[in-house]
Amino acid sequence: MSVRPNALITGASRGVGAAIARALAPTHDLLLGGRDAEALAETASGLPGASAARPWPVELTAVTEADVSGIDRLDVLVHSAGVVTLGRVEETPAEVWRRTMEINVIAVAELTRLLLPALRAARGHVVLINSGSGQRANPNWVSYAASKHALRAFADGLRLEEPELRVTTIYPGRVATDMQREVRAREGGPYQPENYLDPDSVARLVLTALTASPDAHITEITVRPAAGPPN
Repeated sequence: MSVRPNALITGASRGVGAAIARALAPTHDLLLGGRDAEALAETASGLPGASAARPWPVELTAVTEADVSGIDRLDVLVHSAGVVTLGRVEETPAEVWRRTMEINVIAVAELTRLLLPALRAARGHVVLINSGSGQRANPNWVSYAASKHALRAFADGLRLEEPELRVTTIYPGRVATDMQREVRAREGGPYQPENYLDPDSVARLVLTALTASPDAHITEITVRPAAGPPN
């Protein structure tokens, strides 16, 4: 009897993370990571078929070896959790910079570090959901863009240090999520989901990277909405 591969997805309670969970559920056993245990349980209960999925409620900025002690082998690690706080440099205090870096970069690096033995055992795949802001910086987005540029550097370095792992960075433009709704409110503009990427479209790109032929290592994917703003 074959054993299904397993995947840990952070930010799995909503948006892109939940879409990735839906995409992987038919073929993978899932750990759904995030802070809200109730929301994670709701995501797990709504997955298609007889998928094996369980919530993994955790504060990602405070993960320890004890939190990952039962994970001996990990085929896929998807980092989808993240935060954004808009504001000009002159309006952005140090605590915003620290929180943004802590969640978007440091928590990613630490969770990956703790799971490296399990990833190595499976010759696994690390997928990082980055952003168009990881490729360029726009006004009012500087703290977020800095964190996403740092995340890109982390992925590039990890790929070189761990040649037996696959490491893929995905750079989506605006995605129709609750976070995007909040961003548009801060920007003072309308939320127009028809102009943004569907979360399922991003999830399909994760599948594309994970199902590439053994001779192919997809290192980066950039995707933008067919309509609407380019960033």
